[in-house]
Amino acid sequence: MEDTGAATEQGLPVDWRLAARTAARLASPGPEATLAEATELVARLRSDAAVAEGHVREVTGLGAGMPLLPADVVDRPAWALAAVEGMRSLTDGARLPATPRLARAVTSRTAGLQIGGVLAYLGGRVLGQYDPFGGPDDGGRLLLVAPNVHAAQQALDVPSADFGMWVCLHEATHRLQFTAVPWLRAHFAGEVGRLLSISPSESVGGLAERLPDAVRALRDSRGDALALVELLQGPEQRRVLDRLLALTTLLEGHADHVMDAAGPEVVPGVETIRRRFTARRRGGGLVDRVLRALLGVDAKVKQYAVGAAFTRHVVLAAGMDGFNTVWTSPETLPLRSELEDPGAWLARVRP
Repeated sequence: MEDTGAATEQGLPVDWRLAARTAARLASPGPEATLAEATELVARLRSDAAVAEGHVREVTGLGAGMPLLPADVVDRPAWALAAVEGMRSLTDGARLPATPRLARAVTSRTAGLQIGGVLAYLGGRVLGQYDPFGGPDDGGRLLLVAPNVHAAQQALDVPSADFGMWVCLHEATHRLQFTAVPWLRAHFAGEVGRLLSISPSESVGGLAERLPDAVRALRDSRGDALALVELLQGPEQRRVLDRLLALTTLLEGHADHVMDAAGPEVVPGVETIRRRFTARRRGGGLVDRVLRALLGVDAKVKQYAVGAAFTRHVVLAAGMDGFNTVWTSPETLPLRSELEDPGAWLARVRP
């Protein structure tokens, strides 16, 4: 007889093995390339990641004396598997409300299929990522997705060496953020755990009263799914989500600023690459744009712009040393409202 009593397992109710299998099965094939092209690209990306981090350290002033490490260069299915492993490590500590064991089993399979499908879609787009919770010992792993780098470089019609280094600068900045700021990894994991651990009853209270505002906000925002998600959340979820969005916006914008600040000495075609890449971020056919909106990709693109503008303003006003005040402690991270008003952050942390 199956036990249908309350389950108290920690972590998200997700069949992670099913998610990995689904992502691998649905992953689209990579672009065509000769064996010589693929071999050269993989070797170059692996070594460029360490070279790029050296340039990032010169720009940011972070990480002096730490080892310069290569990246893991992978294909699309391997990226999806790594993403599954990283998500599982990140969410294992969340204490979710108890659910009946049978319901949890059904939910876990559904969630596994959904996550696998999402990762299969993203796996055809992601150029690279630093996963602070990935790797054999969950100590962090920098991944570069070779077929996607190759496809994007071909679509943008820019030099392969320039584009590969430009991508490496972005991802190496993310690695340095988490390795040079000792408290950041635990802080990020803690915030995610807090968001996942909030009881549904705390978030659904007053839902009926918030629905009219949610509908108006969705209409006024021209279909911005994030606006609807935020309004349907309870007050505590909203506070945690605000902190997480502020942090991820800072991390993405800082990386975008640094990859361009390295300058033409490192990437001679940086201005052309940035202009064409930004246009490509906004492009896509109707189906692609709908999927991007549903998956929050468009919201992430906005994060790049807001975070980069914040970083640029603060660096111009206070220098990179002044900007690095953000890494002092969780209390010196910008609030979400301060990302749009960098002067307010400067006044708060540097009176």
